[in-house]
Amino acid sequence: MAKNLVIVESPSKSKTIEKYLGSNYKVVSSKGHIRDLATSGKFGLGVDIDNHFKPNYINISGKGKVISELKKDAKEADKVYLASDPDREGEAISWHLYDALGLKDSDYERVVFNEITKNAVTDAFNHTRKIDMKMVNSQEARRILDRIIGFRLSKLMQSKTSGKSAGRVQSVALKLIVDREREIEAFKIEDYYEIDAIFKEFSAKLDKYKDEDIEIKTEEEANRILGELSKAFEIESIDTKKKNKKSKAPFITSTLQQEASSKLNFGASKTMRIAQKLYEGVDLGDETVGLITYMRTDSIRLSDEFIGSTFHYIEENYGKEYIGYAKKSKKTENVQDAHEAIRPTSILRTPDSVRKYLSDDEYKLYRIIYFRALASLMKDAQTLTTTVILNNNDYKFKTTGQTLIYDGYLKVYSEYEDSEDKILPPFDKYHSKVIVAEEIVPSLHHTKPPARYTEARLIKDLEELGIGRPSTYAKIVETLRERGYVSVVDKRFIPTETGFEITDKLQEFFSSIINVEYTANMENDLDKIADGDVIWYNLVEHFFNEFEPLVQEAFKNMEKTSPEETGEDCPECGSPLVIRKGKYGSFTACSNYPSCKYIKQEPKKVVEIMDCPICEGKIVEKKTRKGKIFYGCNNYPTCNYALWDKPTGDYCPNCHGILVAKNKKIKCVNCDYEK
Repeated sequence: MAKNLVIVESPSKSKTIEKYLGSNYKVVSSKGHIRDLATSGKFGLGVDIDNHFKPNYINISGKGKVISELKKDAKEADKVYLASDPDREGEAISWHLYDALGLKDSDYERVVFNEITKNAVTDAFNHTRKIDMKMVNSQEARRILDRIIGFRLSKLMQSKTSGKSAGRVQSVALKLIVDREREIEAFKIEDYYEIDAIFKEFSAKLDKYKDEDIEIKTEEEANRILGELSKAFEIESIDTKKKNKKSKAPFITSTLQQEASSKLNFGASKTMRIAQKLYEGVDLGDETVGLITYMRTDSIRLSDEFIGSTFHYIEENYGKEYIGYAKKSKKTENVQDAHEAIRPTSILRTPDSVRKYLSDDEYKLYRIIYFRALASLMKDAQTLTTTVILNNNDYKFKTTGQTLIYDGYLKVYSEYEDSEDKILPPFDKYHSKVIVAEEIVPSLHHTKPPARYTEARLIKDLEELGIGRPSTYAKIVETLRERGYVSVVDKRFIPTETGFEITDKLQEFFSSIINVEYTANMENDLDKIADGDVIWYNLVEHFFNEFEPLVQEAFKNMEKTSPEETGEDCPECGSPLVIRKGKYGSFTACSNYPSCKYIKQEPKKVVEIMDCPICEGKIVEKKTRKGKIFYGCNNYPTCNYALWDKPTGDYCPNCHGILVAKNKKIKCVNCDYEK
């Protein structure tokens, strides 16, 4: 029987989906993108600048065999279904497959599903469509813009600074971190005093004097006020209000990254890697199924089917009075809102029921996703907030307490909330309106500078400022670290000297482009391309005509940063030695290059692991020319014993061969032993 061919991005999806579809479907993987822009043409941009920036795509290195196999499968199939991810990147991958495989419109269908479950996948095949070229054009424009900015600015930075790269969004994110650091450096710490009245069951803080805000700057002023106070306080007012504590919306990409960072201590890259696994499918013994919906989304919408099943679940497990309402997006609906929020594919698949099939980190992430979606559809919690004003010689002291009177969504989500109740005594027990403090205490405090960015806060600000897109945040943070533009201390970003240097140079010549407003407007324009309101190459042409003259001016006028001197002289020509940066890290070389090509050979740090099984040498950690780590004998070339997998330092109990760590298991290199 002839087969229908289904092409997905990830190999891990293919077997699961093939089970859902049956024997008449063959499901294969493109293993992500198969093509990318060439590095030919003017400036190596891979586009024809003089012909509406027409892109020149080439096969990605190593993908030739994959493409050949896909062509063969497509030729043998009755129909080809392009089932890449449900976003602009996925749409572009489908178009590249369509083009590279030489498909015709009658040969293929585009199929999109937001979750990998049998019902969702089979339903998607009943509602196929053609490739949305508006989405493809938007992704293509983004890719070309990023190529132009990345290639041109990176070459500039490499020739003029100690930095390696710059980028459309990356450089704006770095500027936020640098600007914050300069705010901190410029901040002047000031002393101030607070005065607290300590009672047996609570405390109250000095808030006003005769209904005017009060600031205490000096110890003398604090002592003067203390001299005007007695220990007797009059209860001036008691204000009690009932307030709703609203449940949060289900996760979108950015909020998932933020919460996973603050609550689970996961970096953005780790969060997305685990979420990808939960989305693509987990073997639950009797079935393999995706546990969550697609994890790259900026929509908080939930499907009617999920809302209905969750309301029923809430009623059965917590009571009808806990049923809430679905959250609605506050922002303008656009093409991205065709997606759903990140949610469990079934509310019946509780975290505890799947725990044994998940790693600890997978369980933690699934759990917070599950309970966030569940909580979003539950009733608001209710608190009783009491504010008490105490008067002492016209000095007004205030204390506030909050009591949870109805748990609502906190029934399932309380462990992920930060607030705690502060319980106040029932003030009606005081028979007179006067209460007596045990003591009145002044305390010295200092104003604090703005806090440095955490990963979660940076992602939150990027989202609120409209910079980048959900799928890019993890990569932005990772790049800033890899390039050495920021260091991380106590989970907070501190710009390095190179980070300051790159930002300052870019602001000197590109402040009109490398800024928040311009970058956010560019994102809006890319959305307009996806909506069909802007022609993609018009946007690219307009940008290039504005950008390239700035690049030319910078190449001509930007002052080159001198490399850092080490304090040593070159042994060959006597010139100062300097620290230079190369492809594989920093090295020390002569400042008189290229006249003198001396490079200082640093002593290599040798990590001995165990005895060599062939000779009397030691197995040590080594690196290939391209920086890849392997393990070999230190008697090379006399002994060429080598391993890619890291030895544990122990020997096999069966054959005494070396044990190595591989795929989370310990295996022998000589026999079948593993544990």
